[in-house]
Amino acid sequence: MTRAGRWIEDATTRLNEVIVSRPRTVVVAFLLATAVFAGGMTAVETQTNPTEGFSEDLPEQEALDAIENEFDEPFTAETERTQLIHDGNDVLTREETLTMLRLLERIDSREDLHMSSANGAATAIAGTIDPSAETPAEMRAAVAGATDAEFRRVVRRLSENPGFSAAVSDDFNPTEASASTTITVIRHDVPQGGADLQSIQTDVRTLANDEPADIRTFGTGIINAETGRVIADSLLIVMPVVVVLLLGFLVVAYRDPIDLALGLFALLMTLIWTFGFLGFSGIPFDQQQIAVPVLLLAVGVDFGIHFINRYREETVQGYDAVPAMRTAANQLAIAFVIVTVTAVFGFGANVTSGLDPIRNLGIVSAVGIVFTFLIFGLFLPAAKLELDRLRERYGVPEFGTTPIASEESALGRLLAVSVSVGERAPAVFVVLLLLTGGAFGAYGAGVDTTFEQEDFLPPEEEPGYVEYIPEPFAPSEYTVTETLSLLEDSFSASQDASLTVYVEGPFEEDHALEALAAPTDDPPDTLAVGEGGRAETTSIVTVIRSHARNDEEFAALVARNDLNGNGIPDRNLERIYAALFDSPAASDAGRYLTDDRRGAQVEYTVESGATQSEVSADGRQQADRYRYAATATGQIVVFDAITAIIFDSAIQGLVLAVGLSGVFLVITYGVLEGMPMLGIVNVFPITIAVTSLVGTMRFLGYPLNALTATILSIAIGIGIAYSVHITARFVDEYRENGDVATSLRTTLTGTGGALVGSMLTTALGTGALGLAITPVLGDFGVLIAMSVFYSFVISVIALPPALFLWDRLRSGSPTAETTAPVEPTGDP
Repeated sequence: MTRAGRWIEDATTRLNEVIVSRPRTVVVAFLLATAVFAGGMTAVETQTNPTEGFSEDLPEQEALDAIENEFDEPFTAETERTQLIHDGNDVLTREETLTMLRLLERIDSREDLHMSSANGAATAIAGTIDPSAETPAEMRAAVAGATDAEFRRVVRRLSENPGFSAAVSDDFNPTEASASTTITVIRHDVPQGGADLQSIQTDVRTLANDEPADIRTFGTGIINAETGRVIADSLLIVMPVVVVLLLGFLVVAYRDPIDLALGLFALLMTLIWTFGFLGFSGIPFDQQQIAVPVLLLAVGVDFGIHFINRYREETVQGYDAVPAMRTAANQLAIAFVIVTVTAVFGFGANVTSGLDPIRNLGIVSAVGIVFTFLIFGLFLPAAKLELDRLRERYGVPEFGTTPIASEESALGRLLAVSVSVGERAPAVFVVLLLLTGGAFGAYGAGVDTTFEQEDFLPPEEEPGYVEYIPEPFAPSEYTVTETLSLLEDSFSASQDASLTVYVEGPFEEDHALEALAAPTDDPPDTLAVGEGGRAETTSIVTVIRSHARNDEEFAALVARNDLNGNGIPDRNLERIYAALFDSPAASDAGRYLTDDRRGAQVEYTVESGATQSEVSADGRQQADRYRYAATATGQIVVFDAITAIIFDSAIQGLVLAVGLSGVFLVITYGVLEGMPMLGIVNVFPITIAVTSLVGTMRFLGYPLNALTATILSIAIGIGIAYSVHITARFVDEYRENGDVATSLRTTLTGTGGALVGSMLTTALGTGALGLAITPVLGDFGVLIAMSVFYSFVISVIALPPALFLWDRLRSGSPTAETTAPVEPTGDP
């Protein structure tokens, strides 16, 4: 050991001496800290908007926000709007229209629902029948007074109206005047301090359910309400399973009710500290954060099993409690610090992400790991000593005092097999493992990256196990995903197959409209869906042309100012706009041109089957062709931008976690033991484990998404603990006897037994997330469990040959092994 290493060891020994000599003081201090953090738990806020935070500061999202704020978008669900989705065989009959208008009348009569306006197929029909009808009651009276023939003529006439077309489903038949689905959007003028949108939309849903027709309520408030229930239901399903699994393994590992209670109390303290930090820091608890308590419980169990197991290894040899705890604490302290720091690097690497939810997950999980180390590294041994003294004073018997595995046990012999195998040809095994890991990594480089709102929502069909979940753990009924599917199926043209370009410029200038229409002539492939390879667009230009066909006076005005005869006016544009906005087409014009004439949007129809990345790339290329400043936006483009950031975050987090962990371990082993190459040996197994995980993800079809993108760096943070614990124990044994094979066998039969227990608890505990309601959490749980298993198995398999090779390289002889204890002095 180096001089610096001895100084660090002496400092650690002095700290551990405080723990074993003044355990009661340590226990009281931690209990007081727990009380403080418990106060912070009351300030924890739940983030119910599933995609909020992912698109913040993106230019594409800023353009989309500008569109939603500046344009009159009557059929989109925004913050203060509620969608009523009317579904049936034919919802454009007079009777079904009256049903919708009657519902609007009931909503309008409720002052607490703050309805300021409503736009949809029913209101458009009523407004055409009687242009003077303004309230839902007047509109209902107008429709009720119309004949069936008059009603159908109005619907046929409205078929050329873009606003009406956007409000009816794709199967709209203008000849039969029929459609299976319509959308009506209600605007709410909620005063400052008034009711929140969630409660308003819940009340609207209650009114809609009273109607005989199938009218669904949809909007931001409904999504947030169900997302909140998803978070609560997922926790209610997952956490009891995690607790039961961990409890089962703790019973096997501890085999003593008092030790078991102590371990569970330490886990509870970890959660209190972490959630208290959430409250004090103001970081919201969202769906991603559900993974944090599961991870911390799994890591805490790992620490607890190691400590109790190492303590028992000393007590079974006849040592008293204090000397046994002193030895266990001294041997495990450095290993715990190394594991904690590398876990912080792994979890904390996500703080570099450009997405707030992933960054917050990195912060909270990294802080939680530090809390776990403090509680299990300082509080647990002190509390264990105090409890053992009380047991001895009151004569309480011990029920389990032996470690999990020994050299003579079947588990010990199984774990030691890799020592015999790795000793024969270590270089060959190391090269073979490197090639295997490289092959997995090369294959896994093609793993998909996605970002979809549906990832955060419950599946349309509940998993089969849900029906067997008893109350009060049974989840709620959800409608959001089913409603989204209905919208996607019924309104495919407006839901998915479109892209928007937001254009900023002075649109009163002559030729401004020509400049707006010019880029449609030769668009990129995914936008060339019109005749002759032109783009199929909807904009203020198409609204002007449409209104000119229906209004002779307006058509004459356009013709007088159209210099080249293409239907697009080239001068006196402000006069054109004034006439347009003072006509029945004003609502359509307001969708595509702002009141100040400084902003316009152009909607493009997209080639069916085009991928998100293809559409986004072509949209950005098309935006660059505009004369004025233009930005491609829309859900497709925003989600594609987020997807790119997710992939960058995953790779950046992985590289950062591996790099920081490797540098830290090299420095640590160099300073402590004078053997820096042990740091490289430590990173070797986890690197292979992560590349194997990525290859498995691609093979099984798991994509990198908003949560699984963190899996690579988190796998480093969790998985490296196995190689660190094995290496740390190996170094201690190697100091004593100087023989690699003997040291490895002792390590794998002693520490290896504890690693098996912690691997099972961590894998099954985190794997319980697979039962979560939302797919993104389920995928994350399965992959974490898989990464833990890979990390353990590969550490047991890869470390023995790597350590044999390390020793032979150190000694400069392919067969050099010493039989007497040595004091290593450093790498060559």
